[in-house]
Amino acid sequence: MTIHLTPAAISTVQKFLEDHGAGQGAGLRVAVLPGGCSGFQYGLNIEDGPESDDEVLEIQGLRVFVDPFSAQYLEGVEIDYVSTMMGSGFTFKNPNATGGCGCGSSFTV
Repeated sequence: MTIHLTPAAISTVQKFLEDHGAGQGAGLRVAVLPGGCSGFQYGLNIEDGPESDDEVLEIQGLRVFVDPFSAQYLEGVEIDYVSTMMGSGFTFKNPNATGGCGCGSSFTV
């Protein structure tokens, strides 16, 4: 499985991990959840470690956890962290998505 995180996304997550005293095995969970205005929505969460059935990716020193359900929708996704005058946050470019909505965190496949 391949997930791409931009340098800005990696830096932001690593800073969050450091600021909140996350342990050595901690990492970023990337998930796809049913819901949102287009059918699915992305979820990001810091977790102490992976679940037994997670795929664990190592991306430039950052551990990324992906559950089996989410993995089928996240192949090739790019996660970025952007700051604009309107605010800042994570964005997703998903080659598997066939549609989305204005919020940027909901998609269809």
